[in-house]
Amino acid sequence: MSLGYFSYPMPVNEPVLNYTVGSAERAMLKKTLAELKSKELDIPMYIGNQEVRTDKKMAIHPPHEKQHVLGYFYEGDQSHVHQAIDAALAAKEKWAAMNWETRAAIFLKAADLISTKYRSYMNATTMLGQSKNAYQAEIDSACELIDFLRFNVHFLSEIYQQQPISSAGIHNRMEYRPLEGFVLAITPFNFTAIGGNLPTSAALCGNVVIWKPAHTQIYSAQMFMKILKEAGLPDGVINLIYVDGPTIGKICFSHKEFAGVHFTGSTGVFNYMWETIGKNIANYKSYPRIVGETGGKDFVMIHASADPAIAATALLRGAFEYQGQKCSAASRAYIPSNLANVIKQKLIDGVNSFKMGTPEDFSNFINAVIDEKSFDKIKKYIDNAKASTDSDILVGGNCDKSVGYFIQPTVIEAKIPDYTTMCEEIFGPVLTIYVYDENKFEETLTLLDNTSPYALTGCIIAQDKAAIELATNKLRNAAGNFYINDKPTGAVVGQQPFGGARASGTNDKAGSQLNLYRWLSARSIKETFNPPTDYTYQFMQEK
Repeated sequence: MSLGYFSYPMPVNEPVLNYTVGSAERAMLKKTLAELKSKELDIPMYIGNQEVRTDKKMAIHPPHEKQHVLGYFYEGDQSHVHQAIDAALAAKEKWAAMNWETRAAIFLKAADLISTKYRSYMNATTMLGQSKNAYQAEIDSACELIDFLRFNVHFLSEIYQQQPISSAGIHNRMEYRPLEGFVLAITPFNFTAIGGNLPTSAALCGNVVIWKPAHTQIYSAQMFMKILKEAGLPDGVINLIYVDGPTIGKICFSHKEFAGVHFTGSTGVFNYMWETIGKNIANYKSYPRIVGETGGKDFVMIHASADPAIAATALLRGAFEYQGQKCSAASRAYIPSNLANVIKQKLIDGVNSFKMGTPEDFSNFINAVIDEKSFDKIKKYIDNAKASTDSDILVGGNCDKSVGYFIQPTVIEAKIPDYTTMCEEIFGPVLTIYVYDENKFEETLTLLDNTSPYALTGCIIAQDKAAIELATNKLRNAAGNFYINDKPTGAVVGQQPFGGARASGTNDKAGSQLNLYRWLSARSIKETFNPPTDYTYQFMQEK
C-alpha cells in the first residue's frame, strides 16, 4: 500500500578519511587489523535462511603474507546453486511486493552501518584479503560502496517518478517492475564496492539475486553480507555462494527463470557467457538482461604542451595505485618526443621511491598482487619484455613470491607502437610507454584509437586547449570514461558514471540511472474513465 510520495534527494558523496598520524580513524583501523589478524573466521555460504557449510574447506591467505590464515570458506557445488535459485525464487513475490520505502530503508541503513559501526571492518577485510593500502581501501570499500547504496536509492526514486502524460478522460501511468526470475551477480576481486553494488543494485529494484564473488574477495564479501542482514535484508533476496564459474554458469544459464546477469570480469569470460546465453535463448521465460564491465587497455595521451610534473604524477598514480589491478589503471602512455627525457626520469625516480610491502604498514604505497596465478602471468610479460629487442625496461621488473606476491612497479618503453604490452591487458603494475614525434600528435591519436580493442578509460594531458578539443573528439569512442588533465582512474559515484564500450563491456554506467533501468521491466497502464459504447466513428456517417 502506498500512503505517500517519499523524497530521496541527491546525497552527498561520503567524505574520504585521511588516516593521518594521530587520527581516531587511523587508531581504529590499526586496532581492527590486529583483531582480524588474531583470529580465523569461519565463513559459510548464505542461502535463504541457512548458513551453509560443506566438506570442502578452503583457506584464505593475505596476498602479501601467504603463510598466514585469515579464515576458511566452504566451497559449494551444483547442489548449492540449485538451492540458491530455489531460495531466491521463494523470496521473490514477497520482496517484489514490499513497499518501496521499506526496501530503500534497508540499503540506506546498510550505508550508514558502513559509514559508522563497520567502516574499519570493511576497510580492514579489504586490506587483508585483497592487499590494499588504507587509502585505496577507504575510497573503495567504504566511500564508493556507501555512495552506490545511497545514490542508487536516489536514482531509483527519480525513475519511479518518471510518468507519461494523460489526455482528457484518460489516466496513464508507468509501473517499473522487477524482472521475472532471478539475477546472477558475478563480481571480481579488485573492488569491494563492485562486489557490493552488482547484487544490491538489482535487488534494490525488487529482484532476487544469486551472488558469486571471486574466491579472492570472499573475505570482504562476507563482511558486507553480514551488514546487509543486520540492515534488515530478508532471507533469500541475495544468496551468497562460493562456487566456480563453469558450475554456476552451467546451471544458471540453462534455467528457465534466469532473468539477467550483472558481471564484472574478463572480456573472454563475458564473451563466453553471452554466447552460452544466446544458445539457450529459447529456454528462457524472458530475454535476459546482459550487463557487463570487462577488460581495458587504458591510455594516457600526453601532448607536447603538457606540464611534465602533471603527466608523471598521472602515470605514477594511475598505473601503480593498487598495483595496477584496476579496470581503469593506466596501462599505456604516449609521450611526445620533446618531453620524453624529463617524464621518463620522473617515472624512474618515482618508482624507485615507492615503498612496497604489507598494507598493515601505512607507509607502503605498493602492496601485493592478488594471487600466484596473477603473479605468474604478470612476471611472464616482464620477462618477455626483458628479452625482447622491441622493448626496454626503464625501471622495476623485480618479482618475488617468497613471502607474498610482490611485483615491483615496472615501466617498459616500447620501441614499436604495437608491442605486446601496448596492446594486451596485463592487470598488474606494468606501464608501457611509447615515445612519438611531437609533430605527429593527430596521427598518434589515430594510432592510439586503433591499437587496442578496449574502450574503458583514458585521458589527455595538455595545456593547449585546441589539442584537448582535438583529442576529445578523435577519441570519442576510445573510452567510456575520459579525463582531461587527470589520471584515468578514480571515478566517483554520481560524478563520473563508470563503464566502457567495445571490448570493455556494455557501458551501462554503474553509479547512474542507466544501470538501474537494466534491472527494471516497465508496464504502461491506461485507464479510461468513460469508455465508448459504440464501435462506429464520426467519419463513417454520410449525413
